[in-house]
Amino acid sequence: MNNPVVVITGATGATGSAAARVFAAQGASLALLSHDSAKLDALASSLNLPPFRLLTHAADLRNPEAVESAARFVTTRFGRADILLHLVGGWTGGKTLPETSTDDLQTMLNQHVQTTFHLLRAFTPGMVGNGWGRVIVVSSPLAQTPAAKMSAYAAGKAAQESLILTFAQEARDTGVTANILQVRSIDTEGTGKGTSPDEIVAAMLYLSSDQASKVNGARIPLF
Repeated sequence: MNNPVVVITGATGATGSAAARVFAAQGASLALLSHDSAKLDALASSLNLPPFRLLTHAADLRNPEAVESAARFVTTRFGRADILLHLVGGWTGGKTLPETSTDDLQTMLNQHVQTTFHLLRAFTPGMVGNGWGRVIVVSSPLAQTPAAKMSAYAAGKAAQESLILTFAQEARDTGVTANILQVRSIDTEGTGKGTSPDEIVAAMLYLSSDQASKVNGARIPLF
């Protein structure tokens, strides 16, 4: 990577924080997005980056105007966005489909589908215009093979993946790629069960490299 500008959503979570540290060490400039400004400030302080390489912005990514505003902040500060790591999480489950409320379903659609839709609309036109870009999301194998009592979450993730895969086809041969990392669970405690944030970030580093320019529209299992 040649000093890219990396936008990380859900930046204050375990995977987002790990990605921020690793990409910063690679020389990237970071735009860190989250809904929690206090946690953003704490993360920014821990990174110890010079101000010209760091932007933090609190935003509700379910809101299209808020996402457009965030994109303007990023381009005003850095002039462009090269890599979008969409790491906003959220899960609901444990209920049969008849027991699942419409609010449960809407929450998952807002969290996974609406945020992805708004981010793709706001950030990818600039990538395509620049002739280079990377979009990476973390999803779940439940998007393809739903399990019992997981209807709302599986629906949200399936729709999110459809957006990413559609954009991957639309961006083919533009220098921009979009890919999906599938994990069953994220091991934040070092138990060895699930996929660790470091393992996820290592895959992101590869997908963000020029060596991965032919990898587009892929579902990559990390489990």
